[in-house]
Amino acid sequence: MKKALKLVLTACLCTALIAGCSNNGGNQQSPEAGNAGGNTGGAKVKLTAIIAKHPLTKPLAEMEWLQKAEDAAGVDIEWQEITADWGQKKGTMLASGDTPDLFVGANVITDADFAQFQGLFQDLTGLLDQAPNVQEMFTSKPETKIIATQPDGKIYGLPKYQRFWPASATRQYINQTWLDNLGLAMPTNWDELYNVLVAFKEKDANGNGDPNDEIPMDWPGGIGGFFNPAVLLGGLGITLSDGSGQGYFVEDGKVKNFLTDERYEKMVVFLNKLYKAGLINPEVFTHDYSKFQSVARGEGDKAKVGFTWGWVASDRFGEQLAPQYTSMSPLKESAGFSGKLSWSYDFSTLNYGVNHIVMSAKTKNKEAAMRFINELYKQEVSMQVLFGSLGTNIKDNGDGSYSVLPPADSKMDPGTWKWTSTWADSGPMYIADSLNLTLGKDMQEVLVQSEPLKDALSVDTEKDVFPGMFIKYTTADNNAMSLSNTNVMNLANTNFAKWVTKGGVEAQWDEYVKQSKKAGLDQNIEIMQKYYDEYMSKK
Repeated sequence: MKKALKLVLTACLCTALIAGCSNNGGNQQSPEAGNAGGNTGGAKVKLTAIIAKHPLTKPLAEMEWLQKAEDAAGVDIEWQEITADWGQKKGTMLASGDTPDLFVGANVITDADFAQFQGLFQDLTGLLDQAPNVQEMFTSKPETKIIATQPDGKIYGLPKYQRFWPASATRQYINQTWLDNLGLAMPTNWDELYNVLVAFKEKDANGNGDPNDEIPMDWPGGIGGFFNPAVLLGGLGITLSDGSGQGYFVEDGKVKNFLTDERYEKMVVFLNKLYKAGLINPEVFTHDYSKFQSVARGEGDKAKVGFTWGWVASDRFGEQLAPQYTSMSPLKESAGFSGKLSWSYDFSTLNYGVNHIVMSAKTKNKEAAMRFINELYKQEVSMQVLFGSLGTNIKDNGDGSYSVLPPADSKMDPGTWKWTSTWADSGPMYIADSLNLTLGKDMQEVLVQSEPLKDALSVDTEKDVFPGMFIKYTTADNNAMSLSNTNVMNLANTNFAKWVTKGGVEAQWDEYVKQSKKAGLDQNIEIMQKYYDEYMSKK
């Protein structure tokens, strides 16, 4: 494995944090505890590690904070940097048993992997006394220990906590300049949206003289997850949670799946209506995420996309075009809908993370590996894991407070700068509530742009949000659900693309629901309901 090998992977989200105050950078341990087991000046211990990172992220050898963290821990890590097809590569590696000392990344090794490859990963419970910074996280945020602990009490993967992210990853955007150019009002329901998108398509909304270069609506393909039309289901009262990437949601304490819900059928009919009218990007199911982003950034001051979803306007459209866009409230399904509007409640996924660093059971020098892990969870290091190195990405104000700096390149948006500079949201970290850190412009923007969603995100987290990250399944249930979910999602994605582009959902719906049940969907809902009920009974 080569240190700083350049590769490329896909990733999801972006962005930030804010704080209270502390006189020592937010680290609540004494200096002795924070540096426990650190480098004493002897020869560095050689370790190997794999990181699954964002495609934008620069080589690890260029990250000053990481080199200092390795030095402080007395280790020299040979990194393999994976930025594409980690799922496929991981399966082959784990099957062979030829593993590095450490795995790093967002859910880099899953609970299902722990269940399938028993004995391959190190149980960390007996080693945590060597990681006081991790222990501090578990004490201050007990939910992080719940996230990390398997049903048998063992801990194989350590989580993250990064705090102050908004309650949803997805915001809904429309080009306000186009609305103004055409004298159109802000749409409030699906029918009004349809009429607005038709005008965007037919009336040269961007004013460049070409009536055919506007893309009225776009998203990054597929169904479920972030930045996806599944959030339109909020216009029918469905509360997604953590993106509901496999369709699961909770409604009044009952686990359901929108992929076989009649409200989903109604949404697909609407999307097919848009597609037939030429209102959806014809490449919606074939373009990758980077193309999805670049198209929305238009050409100069001429935007290309009218209505879409994203993290924050500056990230979605670029700094030059972002001012043209307005974040929107959820759209009602129809003018006559009288129920409560909802959205995707993603607070846990944005502020916490599961299995961000995992140790191999074959690691020979576990003490050295734990020193490095402990260093990552140190406050001053964790904020650099998230935002980049002190000096270039973060300013030390000299009074125990810090400030996230703007991008060195003024043409680059802060979200891209973060993902380019460091591990960002993919890294293991603990950002304590006491850390005094002023956020960058993008996070200040995302909080403002989340305001239109405020009422819709006032959800009953006890009855309408599935606490997925906090539930651990047995090996048998994990394996059964994993197999069923693969079959269910293959069926769902194939039909979703077909129904949106060619129609036919109404005629094929009953058979599709029957096939989904046959694929194991009802079995999974039954399993999840049992765990949900058990979890809620203990709260």
